[in-house]
Amino acid sequence: MAKHRDRLELCGLEVVCVIGDLPEERGREQSLRVDVSLALDLSAAVANDALGDTLDYAALAEAVRAALRQARCHMIEGAAGCVAQVCLADPRVAEVRVRVEKSGAVPGLRAAAVEIVRGRSGADL
Repeated sequence: MAKHRDRLELCGLEVVCVIGDLPEERGREQSLRVDVSLALDLSAAVANDALGDTLDYAALAEAVRAALRQARCHMIEGAAGCVAQVCLADPRVAEVRVRVEKSGAVPGLRAAAVEIVRGRSGADL
C-alpha cells in the first residue's frame, strides 16, 4: 500500500462543555477551542470529488462536540484524548493530531493548550 501524507483538518472548533478540576468549574460550562488534523488517504476524494470518498467533517465536528459534552473532563489533556478516540474510531484515520485550548484558565494568561498525536498501530503513513 502506498504511503499517503494527506491531511483533513478541523480548525478552531468551538465546544462548550464542563471542563476543569476546581469545584467552581464542575458546575458550569466553559468554552474550548479544538483543532484536529487527521492523516488518511484522500486520493479517491481528490479523484472523484465526492463526499462518500472522504470523511464527513461536519459529522465529525458534531461527534467531537457530543463526546466532550458527555465526558465532562477535568483536564484539557483528558479532553484531547477524548477527541483522539472519537477520530480514531473511523478506520480510515491512520493518525490524529489534536490541540485543545482553554481561554481564561489562569489570570493574565490568554490560554492554556495541549497538543497530542495518536496513531493506529500498524498505520501506513
